[in-house]
Amino acid sequence: MIRSLLSTALVFFGLAVSVFAQPPQQNEFVPIDKLPPSDQLPSAPLLITAYVFVWIATLVYLWTIWRRLAKVEADVRGLEQRRAAATRR
Repeated sequence: MIRSLLSTALVFFGLAVSVFAQPPQQNEFVPIDKLPPSDQLPSAPLLITAYVFVWIATLVYLWTIWRRLAKVEADVRGLEQRRAAATRR
């Protein structure tokens, strides 16, 4: 499940980058305010995509840590119960 989430996030990020990436079309520097609106690359979609990717990755990481910690706590409880049962005999 984690692999599928990560692969989906990577594909989404790759598509977002490829959609907004444009090859250079001029050989000299032109200020952004002099370019026509069709040639300007808005930074907001790229920034939002990056933040979404980082937040999703962080949440998935924290979720996996939470699950592993729950398993360790269950193992410790089981060991304590077996120890208590062994000392009663």
